[in-house]
Amino acid sequence: MIDQLELALSAFETLRTPGRIAAALRHGGLDALRREYEGLPVEIRGDVDHKANEMRRVGIGVVMFTMPDFPSSMLADQRPVAPIVFFRGNKDLFYRDGIGMCGSRHASARGLEAASRCGSLATQKGLTVVSGYAAGVDTATHLAALRDGGSTVIVLAEGIDHFRIKRDFADVFDWKRILLLSQFAPSQPWRAHAAMARNGIIFSLPKALLVVEAGETGGTLAAGEGALRLGRTVLTVGFGEETPAGNRILIEKGARAVSSPRQLRDSFDEVRSADSVVDVPTLF
Repeated sequence: MIDQLELALSAFETLRTPGRIAAALRHGGLDALRREYEGLPVEIRGDVDHKANEMRRVGIGVVMFTMPDFPSSMLADQRPVAPIVFFRGNKDLFYRDGIGMCGSRHASARGLEAASRCGSLATQKGLTVVSGYAAGVDTATHLAALRDGGSTVIVLAEGIDHFRIKRDFADVFDWKRILLLSQFAPSQPWRAHAAMARNGIIFSLPKALLVVEAGETGGTLAAGEGALRLGRTVLTVGFGEETPAGNRILIEKGARAVSSPRQLRDSFDEVRSADSVVDVPTLF
């Protein structure tokens, strides 16, 4: 029986790019991908079937643009941020109130402390933390949420085949409280442009984005700018006179600086109570 995983894998084999996959789904729905699958050479179709069964055995599923369970927050002007997203873990986290968090993988000690506090407070406020899987800020926010009994969404910058539980996560990793996402073909290795692309999920899936430390250039700044263009609430951590250059740029463009725990709590309350995505604050 042809299932969604087979269709998703065949789309990466034949259509290859997110734009072409999205166009096929928009105009023909899953039937368009079914035709792609049926047109595969027998050997490649066998490989696709084998891979799909392998993914199913370890609990990997998929959501695709135009499907009823595709998160509406991941649409911008009815265009998907990513047309195919493989997942593993607690699928319910797709639809829970969340807060995206991003920052440098080489964050300062103060930035890492702020990131941990943000992850903990988000958990206290009933928000799911959504972030990448890089060292630095990403790791600090995930770990804070998990250690405080909360939930987190890990967004990969590579194919889901490459995922491994890192040593730092070993004592708190719990698939019931984690959702792992990848918008790439399962075997795709890490690439810089993929890291930039996956930021689209980090700032579109949740209700708001919190930027901990952003440089004058780079992925964190681009994520904040992308979130602002999408109309998301963007919060940035404020460190007074020592606020990072990228944070200052985002504040000038409409993000709100949060410079005290109370401001952060109020901002998270605002995010959680919002019926729709709107603009918001910044931090410590």
